Amino acid sequence: MIPLPQADQVPRPSWRAAWHLIGAYWVSDDRWKGRSLLALVILLDMLLVYRAVLITYWQKDFYDTLEAHQIATFWHLLGELAVLALVGMVMDAARAYTALALEMRWRNWLTGAFLTRWLRQDAFWRISHAGTVENPDQRIAEDLKWLACNVLELSLGLLRHSANLVSFSVIVWGLSGVLTLSLAGRQFEVAGYMLWVAILYAVLGSLVMERLGRRMVAVDYRQQQAEADFRFLLIRVREHAEQIALLGGGHAEQSALLRRFDAVRANWRHVMTYTKRITLIDRGYTEAGAMVPYLLCGPRFFAGLMSLGDLIQLTQAFTRVRTALSWFIYQYKELALLRSVCWRLGELDRALGWDPADTSVTRLRRRQGRRVGLHVRALSVYTPEGERLSGPLSWSVLPGQRWLITGPAGAGKSTLLRMLAGLWPHGVGVIAVPDRSRMLFLPQQSYLPDGTLRQCLCYPATEQAFSAKACLQALQDVGLGQIGGLLDSAHDWSRRLSPGERQKLAFARVLLHRPAYLFLDEATSALDEASETSLYNLLVQRCPDMAIVSVAHRPALRQFHTDCLALLA
Repeated sequence: MIPLPQADQVPRPSWRAAWHLIGAYWVSDDRWKGRSLLALVILLDMLLVYRAVLITYWQKDFYDTLEAHQIATFWHLLGELAVLALVGMVMDAARAYTALALEMRWRNWLTGAFLTRWLRQDAFWRISHAGTVENPDQRIAEDLKWLACNVLELSLGLLRHSANLVSFSVIVWGLSGVLTLSLAGRQFEVAGYMLWVAILYAVLGSLVMERLGRRMVAVDYRQQQAEADFRFLLIRVREHAEQIALLGGGHAEQSALLRRFDAVRANWRHVMTYTKRITLIDRGYTEAGAMVPYLLCGPRFFAGLMSLGDLIQLTQAFTRVRTALSWFIYQYKELALLRSVCWRLGELDRALGWDPADTSVTRLRRRQGRRVGLHVRALSVYTPEGERLSGPLSWSVLPGQRWLITGPAGAGKSTLLRMLAGLWPHGVGVIAVPDRSRMLFLPQQSYLPDGTLRQCLCYPATEQAFSAKACLQALQDVGLGQIGGLLDSAHDWSRRLSPGERQKLAFARVLLHRPAYLFLDEATSALDEASETSLYNLLVQRCPDMAIVSVAHRPALRQFHTDCLALLA
């Protein structure tokens, strides 16, 4: 488990990094559709602000009508209110629908962009192997969703509040009149004094909120990290349920899960503390702010300097102005979450920006017809800590050759295959390889995707790449003919098939794909010698021109290979 950073150790994302994440969509290929939807949402927001302004004038007329006991005007004003209410309902529904459509378009583009980079050039493996970014899956699934949803609402909310500020400031300024102050024997006149009071009140409230709640960013960052670690261990228990049950490891897993949850619970106390602070400031600011216009305007009303309608309109407009100026206070927790999410996504973005060329190993791509084969020159393989595993090594694999790589544990046999696949960056030397589409690697435990047996068999190609007849024949050839009737059945095949059956299925893949270069890393370790012999004989007979490189410990496999490469520890 990666230790949780202290609250003051969590760095904050720069504005440039945040804009890189937020602004990428708006200059993408989908920008015009996104901008059109955004323009429509903004237009509806502005119309809703205009409706709110009309309602304040309606309130002024309504309360003046009540004060004057004008019954005819009363019913007329109720009709106007009904129209305003109906228009507001339609615009609210249209605005909500359009905003959700824009949110999904934005999220769809973000998810596609990050998935492409995550899966391109095996970046997902490099990130997992390096361990520099924990839970990238959660960041793609949840943080991108949060970014698209909440950034849209925060930015539109800021724009809406700005429109409210401009619109209602005019009303507050006009109704405030002039306040005369006496100071040091001199008199000063302050025009629109209620507007200045609202601005001063909001500035003071914002400063207090930032002062007392700024550590919420670090607390939210730690909470998301702790929750992700706990969820990751739950997923591991589900994926390895059989092995855990066979080992009787339920109690050990429970202890580990409770330790992970202790981190969630411990940080939650900080969440509670800072949420309490922010809530108290928020509610105190709101409740006290509601009293300010009555305290300042009440004496003028009782002095007969303003009507009841004027008082109601000024109070409502003052509240709107104060609310608009208080956007930072009311959205402080969401802004703290935004900074935390931007930092998490920024970490992933930087990790995905790794260039495969950033290694001391020079990779050359050999084209068909130009010195065919795989060639290694002066190659040394190292651990991430800089310890040399093997080499320097010069070696060539030509079509039709079958190489057996041997050596003691820790000599770097499997790591050499990873380097040939382009996964291992820690080394020095030159590697000239054919196109990756002509190479197929079979690890000890082959991956089986969710879906039908045919999807598992055709992977990494689609299930339409091979006919049902070819798939059934491949299963029959490797000794899995008994499950051929389930070719189009969807199951969790990684659990339903035994380790030996999964290895046989991997050989069936080879018969379908017919790669020019096949690399096997202990690919028959779960099979008995008879099955292993049968499968190797099958490869030699069916694919005589295929180059085979095997990593294995069983001496019996020597007979199926033409050459041997011994690595020393």
